[in-house]
Amino acid sequence: MVSVDTNILVRYAVKDDPRQTELATAILAENHCFILCSVVLETAWVLETAYAYSPAQVFERLAHIFSLPTIAVEAYPAVISALDRYAAGLDFADALHLSLSEYQNKDGLLTFDKKFANAAGRLNVQHSVKLVR
Repeated sequence: MVSVDTNILVRYAVKDDPRQTELATAILAENHCFILCSVVLETAWVLETAYAYSPAQVFERLAHIFSLPTIAVEAYPAVISALDRYAAGLDFADALHLSLSEYQNKDGLLTFDKKFANAAGRLNVQHSVKLVR
């Protein structure tokens, strides 16, 4: 199993460079590939900021990649939970931090970020985001 970097996933998702798209597609098809949480986070960020993808588009592209038969994702249940929360309105990084915290069975996530705490509250997450004042 090989780990793949963000640029492999972005080329596959965006298809903006024919040669690299072909190589990325072959890598994902011909190898058992492991995707780290940090790579998922960076891929979402690149798709959103560099390519102006909407959260729905980011969700769709990542969900497609994760559905490939050769793909394994670190902390998969937490990453899927983060994608769902992202689609529901949380910033992806915040959603991933929260979901990974839950996945590790921690007692809440402390933050100074009022916007994050409020957004998490609106989603009624089981795992609390605690605003530090």
